[in-house]
Amino acid sequence: MKKIRGKKALVTGAASGIGRGIALALAREGADIYLWDVNEAGLIAVAEEIRSLGVNASTARVDLTQSAEISVAVESLLNDWGTIDILVNNAGVAFYGPTHKMTAAQWDWLMGINLLAPIQITRELLPILLERPEAHILNVCSISGLVAGGRFAAYHTSKFGLIGFSESLRAEYGRRGLGVTALCPGPVQTNLYRQCATGKEGKTVPEPPRWLCATVDSVARSAVKAIRRNKRMPIVGLLAHLLWNTKWLAPGVLDFLNHFRTKKRSATKHELSAASEATKSRRAA
Repeated sequence: MKKIRGKKALVTGAASGIGRGIALALAREGADIYLWDVNEAGLIAVAEEIRSLGVNASTARVDLTQSAEISVAVESLLNDWGTIDILVNNAGVAFYGPTHKMTAAQWDWLMGINLLAPIQITRELLPILLERPEAHILNVCSISGLVAGGRFAAYHTSKFGLIGFSESLRAEYGRRGLGVTALCPGPVQTNLYRQCATGKEGKTVPEPPRWLCATVDSVARSAVKAIRRNKRMPIVGLLAHLLWNTKWLAPGVLDFLNHFRTKKRSATKHELSAASEATKSRRAA
């Protein structure tokens, strides 16, 4: 997309964090922004910031777990604007904890927001996007869609799926001029960690150290650059590059480390059990 000024963009999850950053970055380039989120107060605040930059901003409270709400919001957007040039599927949630303890409702909630909603939004807007010259879809996917770790299985699954969806769209519609990007930032210190569900009241999620995290501004700059240059899969942040290069160059390393930790924990439990039995034997003697 050679020119962003004058374009119209929809950004989901735009009330805070990466969504807010991308929305503001696009507004600074001269795009009008439609903001979706469930946080109405946050939407109003971001819309005011965008309007102060001299472009238009519209808002809609949309619960992305509700398919009917998405369809109504899409219809409202098209009634207001008539068209759209840029779609940013950013909204996302996470669950941290043992996968075998996740409920069906927790799986449905996470997959609905992270994967099914972007698919539905894209599907409903795709005919309009295909009519626009140099239209672009940017899906905020995460390094978690390329490299997996423990206790985030649902989040990893949704992001792996979103990368696959992005690659499929790019392969199918690239010849028709539609740009598609799977943006893959590493950890960013946003509300994703602070508001992450755990299944246990009062339990918090460990956050990566700040020096390993990408900033919201760096992710937003990468997003704008990706839209301009139709980049396939930009990776953002020191840790994201480290993880991806390790998996690409030495795919067995991460797997070894995960199993090493497991064996180490198992050995420790075995040693504790043996020590306990030895203590009981001494007491009996």
